[in-house]
Amino acid sequence: MKSVIPYPVSYLVSKLIFTIAFFRNPAKVYGRENIPKGSVVICANHAHGNDPFYIVYSFPFWDKIRIMAKEEIRHMPVVGRLLDFLGIAIWVRRGKSDLAALKLSMKTLKKGEKLLIFPEGTRHEEIGQGKTGAALMAIRAKVPVLPVYVDPERRHFHRVKVYFGKPFHPFTEERKPTAEDYEKATVEIMDHIKALRDSREAIEAGA
Repeated sequence: MKSVIPYPVSYLVSKLIFTIAFFRNPAKVYGRENIPKGSVVICANHAHGNDPFYIVYSFPFWDKIRIMAKEEIRHMPVVGRLLDFLGIAIWVRRGKSDLAALKLSMKTLKKGEKLLIFPEGTRHEEIGQGKTGAALMAIRAKVPVLPVYVDPERRHFHRVKVYFGKPFHPFTEERKPTAEDYEKATVEIMDHIKALRDSREAIEAGA
């Protein structure tokens, strides 16, 4: 669904609604300077349904991000409506080969925009195993991956901590990637996310 409201306006309005609805302040962001200009595949862990918003609201309001999200979320009363209001969701039918969603995602990257994917595919309290979709799109579009760790802890009136790592290219060889290359790239992506989790104290100390 494409929002009829300009993205910067819907971003600011929805951010206010989100903050009120969940009784939480916006995210405390570390490593914002690592956000690259132009296309990037944003890969993050996923423990809570509202994780996408803390990530989106960690970017400036003029930097539009598309999110790959499962179709079921669209019917959730708060999260689904906010995503539709923002007009940034690429709805994916799980368990099926959704070529339309894949084509739209690739088009997003080729236009120079940013794409948020949760490589695990569903929520995990602890970081689980990633799937190859994020690596496949980053490699085929020849864009970097931006690793992100969202702290799963949620406390009222406390900011949720979001950590941005340095962008990297998971595959740089001048040849056609194989299925094994996609698997290795996925492991590398998940390792970068875990590294952010494990170095939180050092990141905060250096901020």
